Amino acid sequence: MAKQRNKDKIRLAIACQGGGSHTAFTAGVLKRILKEKNKKYEIVALSGTSGGAICALLAWYGLLKKDREEAIKLLDSFWTDNSASLFWDKLWNDWIVWTSRLQDIVSMPEVSPYLYPPWAQEFLRSLLEKHIDFKNIETLLDDSNPMLLVGAVDVLSGESRSFKNNEINVDVILASAAIPTFLRAVRIDNKVYWDGLFSQNPPIRDFVKGPDASVKPDEIWVIQVNPERRANEPKSVKDILDRRNELAGNLSLNQEIYFLNTVNGWVDAGHLPASQYKHVELRRIEMLYDLDTASKLDRSELFIRDMMTYGEKQAESFMKQFQDNNG
Repeated sequence: MAKQRNKDKIRLAIACQGGGSHTAFTAGVLKRILKEKNKKYEIVALSGTSGGAICALLAWYGLLKKDREEAIKLLDSFWTDNSASLFWDKLWNDWIVWTSRLQDIVSMPEVSPYLYPPWAQEFLRSLLEKHIDFKNIETLLDDSNPMLLVGAVDVLSGESRSFKNNEINVDVILASAAIPTFLRAVRIDNKVYWDGLFSQNPPIRDFVKGPDASVKPDEIWVIQVNPERRANEPKSVKDILDRRNELAGNLSLNQEIYFLNTVNGWVDAGHLPASQYKHVELRRIEMLYDLDTASKLDRSELFIRDMMTYGEKQAESFMKQFQDNNG
């Protein structure tokens, strides 16, 4: 994690929850945070899972290059390139979203991702390598840089893993985004990994590990794309499956938050040494749109653009309140 450079600024860690195309919202939030000129914070760490890991990576890479504008451009260009813009790609995208919604209504055969070529993963690999020079990461790393954590889960052992800084490569990002019903597991160091949704979505507790409280974040901002609450009881099959997906996406997040709140309670009660631990404030920037699970697969230009714009607006409201509360 970045060493302390400015004692007057809040040390900030940003955690980005996964959620497919819904994480275009996350990109919008990060853009607004990075654009802030009257900064009362210093970004010392980012984390993410799946689509959230991609957004965190893009922002982190720009910060490694000491260039916030570069980070903003990377977020914009990646999501623009990831959008379905060509005619055949639009047709394919519409078919994917339509069949996903149809599965909520009628029983359809499910096909293992090992029975067809890994086109989607190869497309994502090429997209990531277009925007990030992974070979250059090692040369950019130093003690002043923010830390990046990427969550994935070992398929065979069930153990969660947070890949960190110099461990980050394209396979790590692909592993974090490997939704098992759509994408093959990714092999790294003779182990196979799936989407970090099943372990840490996103990693939070690793922000507060270590023996030195002074280098730990003062605050953690969680960019949350899965709604925590719903107003009405889901009764249709579609609504039930959508809510189940949201709850699954939040399960590991809430476990991470519970851990942080437990440590904060011990700190506040004086049970832990102040040299090693401190109270860490947690805030959420939430995506509140009422969207179904199938829309997480939607790469249409209009949807992606709308989600990014909405993310910036939500972050704008959040930042105004944050600035008001911090003078």
